[in-house]
Amino acid sequence: MEKSEVLALVDQGEMLPLMEEFYTIQGEGYHKGTAAYFIRVGGCDVGCHWCDVKESWNAATHPPTHVDHIVDNAAKYSDTIVITGGEPLTWDMEPLTSRLKSRGLKTHIETSGAYPLTGQWDWICLSPKKMKLPKDEVYRNAHELKVIIYNHHDFKFAEEQAAKVNKDCILYMQPEWSKRDKMIPEIVDYVMKHPKWKVSLQTHKYLNIP
Repeated sequence: MEKSEVLALVDQGEMLPLMEEFYTIQGEGYHKGTAAYFIRVGGCDVGCHWCDVKESWNAATHPPTHVDHIVDNAAKYSDTIVITGGEPLTWDMEPLTSRLKSRGLKTHIETSGAYPLTGQWDWICLSPKKMKLPKDEVYRNAHELKVIIYNHHDFKFAEEQAAKVNKDCILYMQPEWSKRDKMIPEIVDYVMKHPKWKVSLQTHKYLNIP
């Protein structure tokens, strides 16, 4: 296939820069403990300095893969499919999610919300970043808000973000992994004083699984 043809299919969402795909246990947020198949899509310009998958940022380093192939792989393992990144909303998610839904699979996304919402989603986990704030439509549709707590200012940021999501959105604070020993006691204290929030931990890292 010519490069121009591939790029056109990527623009249409028929092919995606696939970084990795794996079957594991969801470690974070509302669905923690659930077996799920993860599809990690390359490409992100949000630029979190503490990102633990910086190798996902450059989409050009990940091979454009047809969504039919991605869906066929996913369907072998689980009925719960998590699309993550990178920033998956960099790309049009409609072709991928419509095919997943046609196979009876549940579609979850983990997103910063920095790009327009595309695709058909059973669950939207919004994890906003200060560098590039979410679009209004993602705030409106998010099922859970997961704010990463790296320092004291992040508590204020978390409240600002909580004020923008819909009333049914579940609110989580999650310590940034490298700061967990310092921030977990502060998050616990904060959540006990502000019980609309819940604590989320990266349990997959404690379990030593992907």
